[in-house]
Amino acid sequence: MTLHGGCHCGNIRLALAGVPEAAPLGARECGCSFCVRHGGLWTSVPGATLTVTLARPADVHAYSFGTKSADFHVCRTCGVVPVVTCRIERLYAVVSVRALEGIDPRRLERRAADFEGEALPERLARRTRSWIADVRFGEEPPA
Repeated sequence: MTLHGGCHCGNIRLALAGVPEAAPLGARECGCSFCVRHGGLWTSVPGATLTVTLARPADVHAYSFGTKSADFHVCRTCGVVPVVTCRIERLYAVVSVRALEGIDPRRLERRAADFEGEALPERLARRTRSWIADVRFGEEPPA
């Protein structure tokens, strides 16, 4: 099945294809200072395909902090962060559960996560194993 979502104003749109229909959806509540302040609740389906479409690319800011190994894609118009990416030979991503539409909360398997003190090589190895590896960014054609 394909899950759809995006930022509040529609500038950043997500399509997560290849999500098993009946399976629980893991939801990681990150304990880093950025995610705590933004209500970060992230999911990834390693075998899925994520398509990110930007209506106004100039209105998207990639924010990076700490190890500078991940980019939080922030819509400059509405302030929502629907996707985080990391380049490790290829682009990997996680998506915000809160930015997905029509998710039944009973389907979520929530868990807290704290990666404070995780060394960069281990962090990148974990992302390679558990983040979405088929990520495509594109622009919406002008109307």
